[in-house]
Amino acid sequence: MSKSSILKLISTWFYTGLFPKAPGTFGSLATLPAVWVLAWLGGWPAVLVFAAAVSVIGVWAADGYAKELGREDPGCIVIDETAGQALTLLAAGTNLWLYLIGFGLFRLLDISKPGPIGWADRKIHGGLGIMADDIIAGFIGGAILAGIRFYWF
Repeated sequence: MSKSSILKLISTWFYTGLFPKAPGTFGSLATLPAVWVLAWLGGWPAVLVFAAAVSVIGVWAADGYAKELGREDPGCIVIDETAGQALTLLAAGTNLWLYLIGFGLFRLLDISKPGPIGWADRKIHGGLGIMADDIIAGFIGGAILAGIRFYWF
């Protein structure tokens, strides 16, 4: 497998970013089963390791694939959604209701880009820039989801 093929595979989160409509949503959806299995097998520490690994690898892969495509932040790159969605779901455990809420929260934050999420989206460039806004959205979503879990679950 060539470096280009590996960059594409990782950046598009196993090609889910190639969906013609709403690739970020499909990338986030494709993250849910992987995170659930990790949470079931190893709890939040396993999900945290996964999110950290995806974040680090994602910077490299997103940067390389974006350069190959000659675009700043192509929509087909969804590894950033994978990292952010995993961070949001740290608080979910294996509760499927919390997965549904966490999915919605992360997508809302990622699309609307309030405060520091929007700042990172505008000011940070390259692979780190592609990843940063979603990682921040993931932390914020995770904090909100933890509050929801504490008060209602």
